[in-house]
Amino acid sequence: MVVPSEKAAVDFSYFGGAESLLEGRSPRRTAVASPTAKDDGKHHIAPPQDPSDFLWIMTEEPHRSRRMAIMKAHPEVKKLMGYEPLTKYVVFCIVSLQIAVAYLLRNTKPLSPLWCICVYVIGATANHNLFLAIHEISHNLAFKGIWANKALSVFANLPIGVPYCAAFKRYHMEHHKYLGEDGIDTDLPTHVELICLNNVLGKVFFATFQIFFYALRPGFVRTQRITQWHITNLIVQVVFDYVLVKTCGVRPLIYLLASSFFAGSLHPCAGHFIAEHYVWDGLLQETYSYYGPLNILAYNVGYHNEHHDFPSVAWTRLPALRALAPEFYDTLPSHPSWPMVTINFIRDPEVGIFARVKRPMKGKAQPAQETKQPKNAAKDASDSDEGTE
Repeated sequence: MVVPSEKAAVDFSYFGGAESLLEGRSPRRTAVASPTAKDDGKHHIAPPQDPSDFLWIMTEEPHRSRRMAIMKAHPEVKKLMGYEPLTKYVVFCIVSLQIAVAYLLRNTKPLSPLWCICVYVIGATANHNLFLAIHEISHNLAFKGIWANKALSVFANLPIGVPYCAAFKRYHMEHHKYLGEDGIDTDLPTHVELICLNNVLGKVFFATFQIFFYALRPGFVRTQRITQWHITNLIVQVVFDYVLVKTCGVRPLIYLLASSFFAGSLHPCAGHFIAEHYVWDGLLQETYSYYGPLNILAYNVGYHNEHHDFPSVAWTRLPALRALAPEFYDTLPSHPSWPMVTINFIRDPEVGIFARVKRPMKGKAQPAQETKQPKNAAKDASDSDEGTE
């Protein structure tokens, strides 16, 4: 239980679901009307959201203001910023693991019991780790130099099977800069998804095929200008796939592609896709953290409020960031379990595709790598291609 203060003994750990199926979803645990009120675990602070539309708000995203407040209260937070040398070694090990397993399964029939177990347990977990390695590298947090980060990102992309890292970085930078802005933040579901998937079967479909929504949606919402890096990512990936098939047959490539699919499907780690930015229990909070053990496999991406507040703090130092500013983070609702988030997302009628905060587009955003940052103490160099110099 998280106890933020002596005056408010609210259990903030039971948001977005229980820790197990036996615990269930009722009575739900929510915030209470007053910070000093007794937590009865039942009452909403706001009516359930209208399921026919997204939650439209006009306030700015919360991370910039909290970042400024934390930097004022804890100026030593700057010492946590910067790249993490350990990242490149982890990436090398996971890429090597996936290529080795793909090679060892070259004579194993797809869909056989051994193949399925290896794909789901080893392959999906490893490729999910590589998804999040690319996420980490997109903030230029593996090396000091920009091009070294890009090269490592292309290398981490290899076991995923399809070129992904170049497009991801630019969309992800816009997700940070324009969080919740309709038409710019491509992490947001579209109105078509809201209409078609806003029921139990639709949510099952969405949770099962999340990887395709996150891969294809950005191209429909906001196309990118093709750059040399996109072309490099494509060529390197095609050459790798060709050499793999030519030397080992098509089965290793099928293994890698299946690993990528399950990494973004009904996998324990994939719960973070829903956990990060869906709103729960009538709250207006649009970013949630998770502090459980699956962070070990996921570059601490569960520390998501911390990450959005300070994108230039590398994954190994996010727990230290939380510990540095407990008055800011220990009072925020957090999820106790990624798998239970997925389960409760599907079975709870009060959360669904509609449960996302959206803001009207303020103006046409420039490509992420071309944006210039304000010259102030709170700028975060990882938000652009300027690096973490």
